[in-house]
Amino acid sequence: MYTIENNYKDDDQTWLKCDERDLWIFDKLILARKLGYICGPHGVPVPKKDIYIVRPCVNLMSMGRGAFFTELEGDTDDCIPDGYFWCEVFKGRHLSVDYEDGKQILCVEGLRNKKNPIWKWDKWVRTDDKIEFPNVLKHLFGKYKYTNLEMIDGKIIEIHLRLNTDWVEMNYETTKEMIPVFDKNHNINTSEFNYKYSPCYNRIGFYYR
Repeated sequence: MYTIENNYKDDDQTWLKCDERDLWIFDKLILARKLGYICGPHGVPVPKKDIYIVRPCVNLMSMGRGAFFTELEGDTDDCIPDGYFWCEVFKGRHLSVDYEDGKQILCVEGLRNKKNPIWKWDKWVRTDDKIEFPNVLKHLFGKYKYTNLEMIDGKIIEIHLRLNTDWVEMNYETTKEMIPVFDKNHNINTSEFNYKYSPCYNRIGFYYR
């Protein structure tokens, strides 16, 4: 059995541990196609003129790096970077769900101002949502100890063979809210929060409680 323990909290580490037959879960384009989304790689035309999200097929560095929204029509040969794909846009709640041996142990919701770039979240809050372990992963049940799903409007957009990395760094069992810090200027009442230095991409750390 392949088991990913808590100390493997980064995707580059879990990629190295993953059974090569299951590496498709790291490829967001293959995942999107398996789930029946309207999507395609660089070079495949879009079915209609619309706003699409464009992302790297594989991103092991988190924070939505390189992703952006853009209007596409027809051919995508010259308007999408190599190694990227386009996909229909989902609107709704963004949830991150952790499972241990297929049993849900955490669900948090990300909240972000629509004017913010994709990587810039305002806060993450623990929720009581119950999300069943997805059918697309049923054949992996019992093979990997930890699984994390990122979902928008109930639709899976990412799968990870680890727990929610940021939440693991805090008190996993009791933390209710986390506020990412991207610069030293903020309007947070720090007396109500603890602080964790946790640099990643453009983020400095977190206030949490």
